[in-house]
Amino acid sequence: MINEADKMSNLKKDEFFQTEEGKTYKVYPKSFAEEGQTELLMFKKEGEKFLFVKGNGPLFDELEGKEISEQTKIVPANHANRLVLNKFFEYTKPRAFGNKVTTMGVGDRLGLASPGHIEIMRQYKVKPVLAQQSIRELSLTERDINDVLDSAAYATLQEGYTGGFGADGDHLKLEEDIKLALDSGMSMLTLDCSDYIRNEVPSMTVEEQETEYNKLSSDVRDHYESKYLDKTFDVEGMDIAFDKEELVYNVLLYLDALNYMEHIYKEYIQKADHEIDFEISIDETETVTKPESHFFVAEELISEGVKVNSLAPRFIGEFQKGVDYMGDLVDFEADLKKHALIARHFDYKLSIHSGSDKFSAFPIIAKHTNGLFHLKTAGTNWLEAVRVLAKHNTDLFRRMHRYAFEHFPEAQAYYHITPDLDAIKPLDEVSDEDLPEYMNDRNARQVWHVTYGVLLTATDEEGNRLFKPEFFENMDEFEEEYKGSLASHIGKHLETLQIPKATH
Repeated sequence: MINEADKMSNLKKDEFFQTEEGKTYKVYPKSFAEEGQTELLMFKKEGEKFLFVKGNGPLFDELEGKEISEQTKIVPANHANRLVLNKFFEYTKPRAFGNKVTTMGVGDRLGLASPGHIEIMRQYKVKPVLAQQSIRELSLTERDINDVLDSAAYATLQEGYTGGFGADGDHLKLEEDIKLALDSGMSMLTLDCSDYIRNEVPSMTVEEQETEYNKLSSDVRDHYESKYLDKTFDVEGMDIAFDKEELVYNVLLYLDALNYMEHIYKEYIQKADHEIDFEISIDETETVTKPESHFFVAEELISEGVKVNSLAPRFIGEFQKGVDYMGDLVDFEADLKKHALIARHFDYKLSIHSGSDKFSAFPIIAKHTNGLFHLKTAGTNWLEAVRVLAKHNTDLFRRMHRYAFEHFPEAQAYYHITPDLDAIKPLDEVSDEDLPEYMNDRNARQVWHVTYGVLLTATDEEGNRLFKPEFFENMDEFEEEYKGSLASHIGKHLETLQIPKATH
């Protein structure tokens, strides 16, 4: 073991080396870090990541692992050691970025994508929200919040990235999940208010809405009528007006949601022991968010002392998963411009959800937000992993493809997508060389996009995973190719969003 330690002492210079047993270790040279009298370096052995630690002092003592010689030990890249690293290396902890920094959420469903995200995003004037998972995604991938945070933190160490990253408790609804996310150290909370938005209101007649409105207490009605009724508000040169019909509509639609937003902010965000970027999501509905509604929600929150960092309305058209914008771009531009003005008026960022691959819409977003926004992506990173798989393990790809299509209906229940299954070329008619092209077909992309959970948790009759172990073995083998594929794909996003290059 001393021979092995001697070799590892000089690993900054080499990416691979052979142990005396003939096994190959992969070293991450950018991970080399020093703190006091301790040096450390990350490496990978048989698919698992470790830290080689040498020296003495508090950092050396607190990292748990196996001593292989005096003042030298190997420690696993586990949760406990991540918490130790957080104490000594501030850049491994998630942080909030506030209202004046362009941010991009790049949810990593596999725990493997952050190195690729870091590689490309460090080159631009944008900050990555590396850890971004909803409870739905955690459930479908059988992960937990700590696992997501651990993967992101170790990626920053691996890549030597000290520029700061965020961690988003994405689309959280329940108080216990919100508390868990904040207690775990998440630096951003996206509050999904869809359970409190009365989605039946838009389908009600004006008379029915009036009847429901009159059931509210006179104090509530007096509050809103004195503030909004027959008033016109100047929003960056745009008029927002409320007649009785418009006011009734918005009060009924959002009253309960507003109460919940304020409660969560004052009970959890204000009382958190670290800074939190608070995002409001009112996009998880089938009804397009009218500019009057956006203004109404923001005005009520801010007048109650709620600090909003970003807000996600439901835009006109379709922001479906993993494919370009679906709708009239002229109409979209007119709609987005109004929402961008409202966000600017209230001094928060406009947030675009399901934002991956919306290349035709990106220039419009850049133009009307002046390049200041938050954009969420997630599934597109999984699709790039599948693309890599299709190039190297055609047998596994074909088995997963068939299973995904067989089980598509159960996966579709979690997402709003509308692929044309009949338009997808039958698998048996596609050569091995052409399999990666499925990731360029919008309909096949959507099927693969939503079946990640079905595929990663699929088992045979004995309870053995059908695909997951072999899939991750391939991702381990082709780690650098996946990293490069992500850097290229997310780089296309950043360029089309017209985000300036960073100056170092």
